[in-house]
Amino acid sequence: MELLRFSVFWCGTILFGCVLLEEAEATIMRIRRLCKFCDVRPTNCNGKGSCKVDCDITSICPHDDDVCVSIWRKKDDNVTFDTVCHNPAHKLYGLVLEDYNNSKCEMKERKGMGSQFFICSCNDDECNEKIFFNSYMDSQVVAVILVSLVPLLVVAVLVITSFYCYRVYRQRRASSRRKKGLPMDFSDHDIMIDDEGSDSSSTHANNLNHNTELLPIELDVQVGKGRFAEVYKAKLKQGSTVSEEQGFETVAVKIFSYEEYASWKSEKEIFSDADLRHDNVLHFLTAEERKVQRQYWLITAYQPRGNLQEYLIHHIINWHDLWLLGGSLARGLAHLHSDHTTCGRYKVPIAHRDIKSSNILVKSDLTCCLCDFGLALRLDNTLSVDELANSGQVGTARYMAPEVLESRINLENIESFKQADVYSMALVLWEIISRCSAIGEVKEYEPPFGNLREHPCVESMKDSVLRDRGRPEVPNSWINHTGIQLVCASIDECWDHDPEARLTAQCVAERFDDMEYLDKLSERSNSEEKIPEEIIVVDEK
Repeated sequence: MELLRFSVFWCGTILFGCVLLEEAEATIMRIRRLCKFCDVRPTNCNGKGSCKVDCDITSICPHDDDVCVSIWRKKDDNVTFDTVCHNPAHKLYGLVLEDYNNSKCEMKERKGMGSQFFICSCNDDECNEKIFFNSYMDSQVVAVILVSLVPLLVVAVLVITSFYCYRVYRQRRASSRRKKGLPMDFSDHDIMIDDEGSDSSSTHANNLNHNTELLPIELDVQVGKGRFAEVYKAKLKQGSTVSEEQGFETVAVKIFSYEEYASWKSEKEIFSDADLRHDNVLHFLTAEERKVQRQYWLITAYQPRGNLQEYLIHHIINWHDLWLLGGSLARGLAHLHSDHTTCGRYKVPIAHRDIKSSNILVKSDLTCCLCDFGLALRLDNTLSVDELANSGQVGTARYMAPEVLESRINLENIESFKQADVYSMALVLWEIISRCSAIGEVKEYEPPFGNLREHPCVESMKDSVLRDRGRPEVPNSWINHTGIQLVCASIDECWDHDPEARLTAQCVAERFDDMEYLDKLSERSNSEEKIPEEIIVVDEK
């Protein structure tokens, strides 16, 4: 009997071990996803209904989590497909893959990619061979969506009402603290005035100084001077109950003379739009008329690192610094140009019209913020062509786009003003790269078109930009670094002679968002983490 029990025990143990071994082998032998895998190739697919990608290569994806992806692009008359394996945990071309758990590859259009751009992903073998442009919903789903809109509308009304009440509360609280001599909270959305000469249509204006009481400000040193105003570092007294060192907030004061009232009023009206507020736009505090001194003041946050041009003159930056400076510059300009806030609320787009490195400040975290809105233009749809034409040829000649130099900007399309800003931004990005250690040997700082005199006139710039189609030089050594190569590619598209062919600021910002990841990929390409040899053989067919 004991012998029988012993035999049964060992037979069961052996069977259990065999089961575990089979499961382990199944796991080891699990085949990764099979996907169509072709480089960019032309196609006759017109972007409607369903199409086949006409890819004759099937690849074993390199990672267990990879899914199949197809991308359809159309730029002018050039239509292409490309198919890849990709891990949905990472971005592809700066995009997050959606609906990758589907068995079918259903195309979704993505804006801001520089061309008509559709992408789809799926997780069945070779599911990216046939793609579908039209996704249909049955009547029940449509009915559910329509019914869902009613409670969403109610919630939206409640949120807007709550936000309005909160703003009123903060405004009254700030006013109360000011009257009592308590420290003011500059984290409020805006601290600004709305005098009789300003546009009172903005519902966001905080009428803090309607009691005509001026802020207790002590000017320190002059830190800048422009065509219309001088900028001073200054101390704003916070209260009289604390020590002098603790009782001051450092601010910047831009001072206009009485003769420059129009310039002060124009910039104040731009700043007085609460929707302008953004991490990469200079934080505005308030504006004042100083009658005794016969001056007009704009009071803003103070950035001790100064403007970008001065920073580049005195500093050599690395790739990460370049990524921070360039990305934040693009995000700031994209916010100006956008017709929606980050919260999705409608806003009036703004064209800066004088983008240059000296009109960009460097914050303590080495990100940029835009300043000097004296020439800025609110791109209100109600503006007539005549009103836009009266804005004149403005800006700094060195940074003017070709169409601005030629006074041939398309006044019937407000996008034209944004496209001119993007051209100027491209020149600033070139300046940033020129002082980056990742390009190799770094020369002394020089502005774009440095071969011209210090302040070239419009006619000189016409010769270089219009007649010779010149642009600042991009040496071959700059493109040895993966990240900088991508920035240079964006710059080339941003300073295109044809305004319609330029990227939007939002597209540049999205590219910067993805560049750090792409740079890490380029570093890994030289490591020991290689794609399996069998996949390389398949790709080479």
